[in-house]
Amino acid sequence: MQITLLHHTPLFVCSHATRTCWQSFDKGDCGGEKDKELIDRVGNKFKHSSTLEHLNYTFYIQGISRACLQEVARHRHTSPSVKSTRYTLKELRNEDEFKIGDFENASRYLVLCGNEEVDNASIKALENLRLILQKSISLDIAKYCLPESYKTELTLSINARSLQNFITLRSSKSALWEIRNLANALFKALPEDHKFIFEHCLYKEG
Repeated sequence: MQITLLHHTPLFVCSHATRTCWQSFDKGDCGGEKDKELIDRVGNKFKHSSTLEHLNYTFYIQGISRACLQEVARHRHTSPSVKSTRYTLKELRNEDEFKIGDFENASRYLVLCGNEEVDNASIKALENLRLILQKSISLDIAKYCLPESYKTELTLSINARSLQNFITLRSSKSALWEIRNLANALFKALPEDHKFIFEHCLYKEG
């Protein structure tokens, strides 16, 4: 998968919102160390995490499976814009045959899990789909035989409070392996001066 951070709210917006409550604007430093300490103390330590909702992030997420997309869609307070299957499935129509065991070629369209039997079943489904697309069947109907491993992409906007929840739940060892990778990749894509807000949410072994 590939994660690109397209946009993020400057820290001073969050600190300004927090200082609005006490009218302590004269103590701010425009997103510097004083403001970062305030954000951490109020938003993280004191758990007044509604203040973190003033921070928003927009990511371009490429190369996740439809199965992973379903997991992402369970999270509230996110705004996903997803690649349309209906309009883009025709990209598969003119491909050559997908052969069992040819994982490199299939990985252009599929997220492979590393289990040979499962991955070959996905390749078989992909080839069945390709053959169906060569017939006069509408894309609306053809998409019903898509394998869950089929790759997709989305632009996702999410606020810091919701992203904390996402990273906490999805970086856990009990999470689906692919969305666990996604949670860690989203954290890595964040601006360095924002990571202090989320570090405690990352699952750590031991």
